[in-house]
Amino acid sequence: MFAAPINTESLLAQAQAETLYLNLIEQINKDFNLANEGIDFPLSISPDELKIQLHEKIYRMIQYKFAEYLNLLYIIDVPENEIKQLDGSDLVILAEQVAFLILKREWQKVWFRKNFR
Repeated sequence: MFAAPINTESLLAQAQAETLYLNLIEQINKDFNLANEGIDFPLSISPDELKIQLHEKIYRMIQYKFAEYLNLLYIIDVPENEIKQLDGSDLVILAEQVAFLILKREWQKVWFRKNFR
């Protein structure tokens, strides 16, 4: 049964433990490209670096490309109610929380694909 991770570190550790980390990176790259937000994380990227680069990308999108940011959330299918629950008073924290929600949704897709194929 799918258990949603409580934070980014546990999510990435779980992805590595289930040998699905590379699939997670591929899914992130695929969905960002579908949203015309070219991102190409190499499969060799470390989990810590993935977390940092994703956070920076989301932060820049919120600041400078808000319409594209909303489109990305739609394409990835991040639950709207989870986004609405976030406090947007600090953009750095908001970007970190959104990056986690994106990772969580992408992980869910990868996990379900593996377990229900």
